[in-house]
Amino acid sequence: MRRNRNTSLDTVVTDFILLGLAHPPNLRAFLFLVFFLIYILTQLGNLLILLTVWADPKLHARPMYILLGVLSFLDMWLSSVIVPRLILNFTPVSKAIPFGGCAAQLYFFHFLGSTQCFLYTLMAYDRYLAICQPLRYPVLMNGKLCTILVAGAWAAGSIHGSIQVTLTFRLPYCGPNQIDYFICDIPAVLRLACADTTVNELVTFVDIGVVAASCFMLILLSYANIVHAILKIRTADGRRRAFSTCGSHLTVVTVYYVPCIFIYLRAGSKSPLDGAVAVFYTVVTPLLNPLIYTLRNQEVKSALKRLRAGRGNVDGDK
Repeated sequence: MRRNRNTSLDTVVTDFILLGLAHPPNLRAFLFLVFFLIYILTQLGNLLILLTVWADPKLHARPMYILLGVLSFLDMWLSSVIVPRLILNFTPVSKAIPFGGCAAQLYFFHFLGSTQCFLYTLMAYDRYLAICQPLRYPVLMNGKLCTILVAGAWAAGSIHGSIQVTLTFRLPYCGPNQIDYFICDIPAVLRLACADTTVNELVTFVDIGVVAASCFMLILLSYANIVHAILKIRTADGRRRAFSTCGSHLTVVTVYYVPCIFIYLRAGSKSPLDGAVAVFYTVVTPLLNPLIYTLRNQEVKSALKRLRAGRGNVDGDK
């Protein structure tokens, strides 16, 4: 889309104003408390998962739970990149964010978000191998390979974030400087550019939308094979355990990918729904992940019971 602005190109934007989420003024204090509580619960819930995986020998020796620990770590950082700035929108403090700060937020948002996207795909692949190739699973997915794949996901996420921030902030920004969004994200920032953004929108569509959609399709393909294999399990208990383990991951994937694809396959959209949808996958999903994995995953619940029992024994010895 070509941008035609009357503002002089000699004017250089040094900071941006994040307008945040539209809300009635009388709900400002309430929304502040809601998002503050979400942030605290997100950090505590994911920290609990991370510590449980690290402390329980039965979990941290298995690739599935190594990946779950990495997911919790990503959720903690992704929430920290988004929610504190969102909370500031409900306070009297200045909504300004420096140009460099905006670039940093966009980089870390896409770095962590895309790493999470790749991680979900690895988790689906891990479940596919565990259920469809159970005898070869220890060879096909061991600790060393899991570490290499996770490192590859981090590297790919970093490259993706670097590409997006470079393409976005190479453009001139000469005013206005008000971002009609709650974070510095590509579609909202590009609307303020004083130059043609066609290339940026095309790269956004391909690098984010198509890649996310492709990962989602790979995950669905993995789960189609998984469901087919589960239905062949003869015992009802075996089917129940397999569905419980995979159901947790599939639920998390759905609530993350569907809103993400909705946003970035419509990069030029100005729909008022975009903000609400973005809040769901950037703020709510990191909160839901530990709840979903602890409520639906029997092994995580058993590990938490063992930790509580061990803590109780230590206190009793004292």
